[in-house]
Parts: sequence; C-alpha cells; structure tokens
Amino acid sequence: MLYWNMIVSGGPVMWLIVLCSLVALYIFIGKWFQFHRAQVNVQELISGLVNVLRRDGMIEAITLCDNTPGPVARILTAAIQAYQNDDDIRQAIDDAALVELPRLESRMNILATISKVAPMLGLLGTVVGMAETFIAMQMKQGISLTLGDLSGGISIALTTTAAGLCVAIPSLIAYNYLVTRVEAFCVDMEKASSEIIYFFRHHKEGRDSDEN
Repeated sequence: MLYWNMIVSGGPVMWLIVLCSLVALYIFIGKWFQFHRAQVNVQELISGLVNVLRRDGMIEAITLCDNTPGPVARILTAAIQAYQNDDDIRQAIDDAALVELPRLESRMNILATISKVAPMLGLLGTVVGMAETFIAMQMKQGISLTLGDLSGGISIALTTTAAGLCVAIPSLIAYNYLVTRVEAFCVDMEKASSEIIYFFRHHKEGRDSDEN
C-alpha cells in the first residue's frame, strides 16, 4: 500500500517510470529464457557431430543439429549443408551468423535505452515537483505558508528521482549481463565454426587420398 501511494503521489512522470520498469522486466525475463534454452555444451555437440560425420552420416548430423536449440547448432547446420553442396563453408557460416547475431541482440537496445531514460524521467519529475512547490509558494504570498503546502511538490521531486534511479540501475546491470551472454554465444559460435571447418578440411583431404 505504501508503494502504491508513492506511485500515485508521484504524478504522471511516475507512471512513465513504472511503465519503463515493466518493459525492462519483461525484456530481461524473455531474453534470460531465450539464452537459457539456447545454451548448449559446444564440445559435446561437436564431438557428437564428428563421430557421425566420420561415417558420412550427413542426414543424421543435420537431424542432430535440428534437435539442438541455439545459434551454435544452426551455424553448424549451415556448415554441413554447405559441405554437402560443395559451397564455401566459411561464407555459409558467416551468412548464418549474420542471422543469428541480430536474433541474440534483439530488444536489448530497448533495455539500454531504459537504463539511460529512467534517470532523466526522475529528473523531469524533480523539476515538476519543484515547480509545484514554487507555484504553491507564489500562491501563498502574504499568507502563512505551512509545511503541508510544500510537501506535495517536494514529495514528487524526491519520489520520482529515487524511482528513476531504482529502475535505471537494475536495467543497466541487466543489459551488461545480457551483453556478456551474447559475447559468450559469439565465442561458442566461432569455436564451433573453426572446429567444423577443420574437420571438413581434413575429412575431404582424407577422402581424396583414399580415392587416389
């Protein structure tokens, strides 16, 4: 009840800050679940693929990747399909990465924006609250001015400033955490790409030597 009274007393600016907090929370939870589902053990996935591909089980390898969530598996699928079609494997991987990276970074810019806008909204609330305080002082000229006449504007000023910071700080922490997770996925994709290219190069050389 106390927090509800603070929101109501904060005025229109407070409602904007509350809206920002809800959007930030929604985005963070959505991205956390997305990254949690996409997280795989890259070394185990590569080892399983190599064992299958050594037997030339291309369809089985693609099925394994299709049943594995996350950008790493989709990168490997693109590499296997390129190898099957005698296409440039590195180019296929780069094209797949151009699709996966925006998917990983989607909506994170909104979270970064909220972390910067929320303190400004708090500052706007401070200005509005102080303006109301000065208006009350001006209207009470020549009349005894009580603390109650000033408390409304001061309350808005302090409440919105605190609320803006309370939204901005967790949003910034959440954004930096998600950026770290995206960087980790990029490292995993690069590692998987290097290993699958290395395997295909030596696998093809081995097949050519056997044919000769």
